[in-house]
Amino acid sequence: MLDIKNLTRDELERHSVDMRQFIHFQRSTLPSGMRIVEAYNSSGLTFTVMLDRGLDIWTAHYKGIPLTWISQGSPHLPDFGLNFLQQFNGGLLTTCGLTHMGPPERDDQTGEVRDLHGRFSRLRADNVQILPIWMKDKVNDKEYYTLELSGFVSEGGLFKEQLRLERTYFMTLGRAEFDIFDKVTNVGDVPAPLMLLYHFNVGFPLVSKGAKFYSAHEAVYPREDIARAGLANWMDYDEATPAYAEQVFFHHVKTATSGSTTEAALLHDDFGLSISWDTHNLPYLTQWKNTRQGVYVSGIEPGSGIPEGQNAARASGRLVMIEPGREHAKRFHCRVSVLDGAEAVHECKQRIETLQQTGTPVAGVNFTGYNR
Repeated sequence: MLDIKNLTRDELERHSVDMRQFIHFQRSTLPSGMRIVEAYNSSGLTFTVMLDRGLDIWTAHYKGIPLTWISQGSPHLPDFGLNFLQQFNGGLLTTCGLTHMGPPERDDQTGEVRDLHGRFSRLRADNVQILPIWMKDKVNDKEYYTLELSGFVSEGGLFKEQLRLERTYFMTLGRAEFDIFDKVTNVGDVPAPLMLLYHFNVGFPLVSKGAKFYSAHEAVYPREDIARAGLANWMDYDEATPAYAEQVFFHHVKTATSGSTTEAALLHDDFGLSISWDTHNLPYLTQWKNTRQGVYVSGIEPGSGIPEGQNAARASGRLVMIEPGREHAKRFHCRVSVLDGAEAVHECKQRIETLQQTGTPVAGVNFTGYNR
């Protein structure tokens, strides 16, 4: 099979006048009125970005194999009359935040009521742009073709917080991966809570009996008693089970001493999905195990904190505040990679095991309230 990613710019342009033949972000509107962007790459990776649901990702496939679970009737139009679970699309990415992530709660200071995981995934994007770029590799001076999809999502209200997220998806021709670059700015005039969780949802057949979860970690903490009972088997996934009760684990991750990147993956012997991210503003990792029959889906979830809500985060000292102004904007980066074949899986395991053995535990985190 021809390896598209190794073709030169000259070879590609001699055989085609339009790079959409090989890679594309295609904008369209569903009959429901929802705006979407279909991402296509000759690597075999495809995914659907929902412009009216926080620039999150719905379906995702690799060479026709589904990478995620989706809910009945999705993608759902944003509706604040329904709760988060009724509006949950599943899909490869649901962004939780920007001021709340975790269970529903009533603020113990203001009385404000917050739904599960906040409002972000029901907000609409604007200023959406698609930008093609030929870039040059600094090592071998070879040009490679990239596409960027960007947009803004604003969260705020009169006399409330005023936050703005600028998101950019970045994919390269022939590579079965993409990057997410986010920048969050407080455009208001007072500090605001910032809680951000990247809820990557993996489904069957990636999640199936025999799959294993890998992370470079100092320690793994169960969220509650039901997870504590399954702590010895946090890595291992079983077949679909009726009425299975979800288990949630918090990982104190490690990074290389020379940088701030870490990695977690859900793997079989010859296929898997890896998430790597910059821990500078995403120092926590939540693992969601949910192998319940029908809703057979699990999460790899880098976050600015633990999904516990503002009340608990404030009490534990884990609540992050963002100051007003561009100079205080916070940046976030995640990379999603499909691992095709035993060699790719082996290399991923080696990276994570090396971090596990030689890495440095991320500083500045605390797991007050949780123990093994």
